[in-house]
Amino acid sequence: MKRHIISLGAAACLVLAACGGSSDGASEQADTATIQTDAPAETMVPATEPAVTEPTVAEPAVTEPTVAEPVVAEPTVDEPAGVAGEWGVFEPDSDCACADGSEFVLWERPADPNKVVLYFEGGGACFTEESCDFENGTYTSSIDITAPPSDSGLFDATNPENPLADHSIVYVPYCTGDVFLGDETTAYGDLVVRHNGFVNASAGLDLLLANYPDAEQVVVTGASAGSVPTPLFAGLVADRYPATTDIVTFGDSSGGYPDVPVVNATIGSLWGTTNNLPAWPVADGLTAEEYSIPGLYVLAGTHAPDVRFARFDYAFDQTQAFFGSLAGVGADELVTLIDATEALGETSGIEISAYVAPGSAHTVMRGPEVYELEVEGVRLIDWLTELFGGTSPADVHCVDCAG
Repeated sequence: MKRHIISLGAAACLVLAACGGSSDGASEQADTATIQTDAPAETMVPATEPAVTEPTVAEPAVTEPTVAEPVVAEPTVDEPAGVAGEWGVFEPDSDCACADGSEFVLWERPADPNKVVLYFEGGGACFTEESCDFENGTYTSSIDITAPPSDSGLFDATNPENPLADHSIVYVPYCTGDVFLGDETTAYGDLVVRHNGFVNASAGLDLLLANYPDAEQVVVTGASAGSVPTPLFAGLVADRYPATTDIVTFGDSSGGYPDVPVVNATIGSLWGTTNNLPAWPVADGLTAEEYSIPGLYVLAGTHAPDVRFARFDYAFDQTQAFFGSLAGVGADELVTLIDATEALGETSGIEISAYVAPGSAHTVMRGPEVYELEVEGVRLIDWLTELFGGTSPADVHCVDCAG
């Protein structure tokens, strides 16, 4: 694999790395798409993608036997793209792309090689022609490959209270509308969308493995749509690191998404969520109806019981309340769904540390609130310091959650 460096100024450089196969810096948009489960069948199933005939190119005559080069399963990255404390950008191979087919990149900020954050960015979701529109849809369909993430919230390495200040960061941008679970090119009428999130996320995992093979702690985290895949990828991280590695998740604002079989299957068919089920015994025979967002904790926790799971939610998060409404759940029931997600895991023997705050805001980790919020006498930043320090903290839950 060739390694190319292209100057982007003092703060960043560009490196070519391998992309995972089917295997706030940017603005985190609210998820405001709409599903109508009583719509005609043709609106619930993606149209068949038009056949594309590849041009036939005659191969030149070869007088000697051709020997195929060996396949490299993982990227070879000799050193981080950026210098310590600065963002570097990686350009993966052609399998990675945004929803509109535009270029996708990864970002990295090197620091302590023994402690690493794998972060998944948020930015909406889509599953209809209207919501998936590249210009006016309800998600981010492309990214600015020249703009590194902002050093805010838990990315602020200068804040003495930040428990992740000395961690290296692998940052996976979001531009596929599928909460990093998709691997399907879907036609919504005349609009063809690349739900390529799982492939892009796997490239981030490959970069993590290549540059930080000896990490003693890996924090798998994300906000909004990016918090959804954190348990799944924590399990995949556990598959590749020694049992002595401390693997911990922190999912910011996705604990209230419901488990409704018809919704799981409808969206799953559009996104191709079951195209990359992990090769775990617990996932064997899992159907699209059963593959749910809250169920990811059960899958990953059953497969990798040493992973430590944690979540944050606002009790009446307006974005999550909207998605609950698609399944017929009223906004006033959101906190009940949030509590049910934790209960689902714990009845399966999966411990999930939960911090539930009052109010209707959405996400906390990339803003100043992560240092300011206090619920029932417990500051969120102190709770996170305990979590990332190696101990799963006790649950914190608002009493008057309306805020």
